Amino acid sequence: MSSVSLPAGNSSTQPSPIQQAAQSILSGATGSTLDVNTLVAALVTGNTAGRASAIARQQQSDNAVLSSLSTVKSALSALKTSLEGLADGSIFSQFAASATGKGIVATTSTGAAAGSYSVYVEQLASANQISSKPFAHDTALGSGTLTIAVGDATMSIDLDAKNNTLTGIAAAINGSAHNPGVTAAVVKGSDGEHLVLTSKQTGAANTVSVSGTNGLDAGLATANFKQVTAAQDAKLTVSGNPVTSASNVVKDALNNVTLALSPAAVGTTQTVAIEADPSAIGKAVQNFANAYNAWVGTHRQLSAFDPATRQAGPLLGDSMLNSAVNGLSRILASGVTVDGKTYSLGQIGLDLKHDGTLDFSASKLQAALASNPASVSSVFNGKNGIGQQLDKVLGEYTLTTVGQMDKRTASINEELKSLTKQQGELATYQQTLTAQYNAQFTALNRLLTTINNSKTYLNALFGGNGAAGTLNKRG
Repeated sequence: MSSVSLPAGNSSTQPSPIQQAAQSILSGATGSTLDVNTLVAALVTGNTAGRASAIARQQQSDNAVLSSLSTVKSALSALKTSLEGLADGSIFSQFAASATGKGIVATTSTGAAAGSYSVYVEQLASANQISSKPFAHDTALGSGTLTIAVGDATMSIDLDAKNNTLTGIAAAINGSAHNPGVTAAVVKGSDGEHLVLTSKQTGAANTVSVSGTNGLDAGLATANFKQVTAAQDAKLTVSGNPVTSASNVVKDALNNVTLALSPAAVGTTQTVAIEADPSAIGKAVQNFANAYNAWVGTHRQLSAFDPATRQAGPLLGDSMLNSAVNGLSRILASGVTVDGKTYSLGQIGLDLKHDGTLDFSASKLQAALASNPASVSSVFNGKNGIGQQLDKVLGEYTLTTVGQMDKRTASINEELKSLTKQQGELATYQQTLTAQYNAQFTALNRLLTTINNSKTYLNALFGGNGAAGTLNKRG
């Protein structure tokens, strides 16, 4: 049986479970029945409480670290994401497009090149619309097959007494799964009802036509429809070169540049300029500064110590966190040499403050972009650019499975599994120990009861403890 150290007694406090158990033994030896349950519980607790407490403390610590690691990884991942476009340089090859007048909205996509172009818009693309001759309301238009075509695409509708009115025809056209790209509507004019068909697509090739088999009203033929709007392509010139487009969104005239045309542009000549997009670069750098400052706030909170409450953050003194902090800070504090000239972040609008955060100056960045845009790009994505250096280091921590964060997390989870197993083993040991002590002290209790009964018998026989004694009376 393991030995248990008893704490010093104190008359002003309640005795501990061990002390109570000891007193129970003493009272049992002097004639009282042992309190076996209290005694056993105290001894089992004395043997296992330390280990149980140690396991619980380690579990609490591991779970706190796990939660903190998740927070750290989230902050580092956000910082890595903020470098997209900066580290690979793609943000510096983005261009913005603008037009000098109204009616042209120019936008760019990846791969656009800088330049200035004269654009004259002669006409817009339009969708063909045709209208039938007038019919009286609910006029039956015969039976047969009606064919609707838009350009080379066609659809056929079988008409009979159930659907051979204008309303029935319009519903059949709009509801057909084989609709070639036309919408139908019934317009009620002063002269009667008209079936109006409109191509869903603009362009000269998307002309709407109608034909029908014998048995259908002759009014359901293209010859009996009047043209409301002609199908036509957009026509424009770009730097003197003629361009036609079936759509008013012109995508092929300039590489990776889209020109959206509206009526205000017709008959006008405008200049479309494709230039580097400093606002996109400024936004990207601002996002990077915000993400870095968020990272600084995160690691400070998790590694702080509050002297007033004497509470320490779960990652105070953590070597992996310190390594990440020092590695990233060192990169930001170092200059970047480009073509023999060294640049610092401060020269492009990012000042590293004493508290470790970044202060971003949009005006300083824009000035650097205006005077030497290549240097700004090189600071981030050159061979030794800050963006590339940061991206590499961040990857070492945040990559799934193989990154340091995931490896550390996996290790702690394994430790938690081991602690859970130890808890189970300790619970089993407690049960075994309880059974063992119960058996031992139940036997001791029986022995003390027997001794007590024997003492009572002897006192009654020989006298003592206030009894005269049976044998003494005989004398």
